[in-house]
Amino acid sequence: MNPLTLYNQTFSDRLLLGTAAYPTTEILRRSVAAAEPAMITVSLRRQSAAGHAHGQGFWDLLQAMQVPILPNTAGCQSVQEAVATAHMAREVFDTPWIKLELIGDDDTLQPDVFQLVEAAKILIDDGFYVLPYCTEDLIACRRLLDAGCRALMPWAAPIGTGLGVVHEYALRVLRERLPNTPLIIDAGLGLPSQAAQVMEWGYDAVLLNTAVSRSGNPVDMARAFSLAVASGRLAHQACPVPPREQAQASTPTVGQPFWHSAEY
Repeated sequence: MNPLTLYNQTFSDRLLLGTAAYPTTEILRRSVAAAEPAMITVSLRRQSAAGHAHGQGFWDLLQAMQVPILPNTAGCQSVQEAVATAHMAREVFDTPWIKLELIGDDDTLQPDVFQLVEAAKILIDDGFYVLPYCTEDLIACRRLLDAGCRALMPWAAPIGTGLGVVHEYALRVLRERLPNTPLIIDAGLGLPSQAAQVMEWGYDAVLLNTAVSRSGNPVDMARAFSLAVASGRLAHQACPVPPREQAQASTPTVGQPFWHSAEY
């Protein structure tokens, strides 16, 4: 399987994993080890399920895992807030990478694509490697590319729902119309089979959090998603046979001892 390339940097894996809402930090550590992700995402606003910050122990764990960190701007609702959070994240984590989230609706957590474009342009001009969390809207994605983004992170469904792909047509069109842009499915997947599906369509990677962290066994689920992503990518590269409306025999008729004509 060929490596994932983002902003001229290569990664051996095509799964990105979030670090929020795991039952314990030990389960988080084991889940990351099982998934072997290309990057792990983390927010400066991250809190434990009890509502208390993990503090120094959490940051020590992130460093000990030795996996590239992708900070995010989760929870931001304005350009100014997102830009300020990104700058703080760059200082804390010493990385130019940022997953840009700018939410426009509290119920669906749908990205505000208008403010997203504005914030992306500011951050790219400031030297960030911006990965914007966006919808599957083709025109909005083109505007993000015009702003300087070199990879996009469209959702499959609203964050944390586990619904899988809601708008298959739009996602498949997006992949077809932006063939040279790295596209990472971010949010809404619930099952490894759904991850394999989007990878079979030609998507470049998958980012997960809730589907792993809130599952009954995060460690096993992390491994299952890792295998599914790899399997889907391999299937895409193997060029699947096109679907047909009529049956086509896989066994040749030449040389068969009996031939039954269809007289029905």
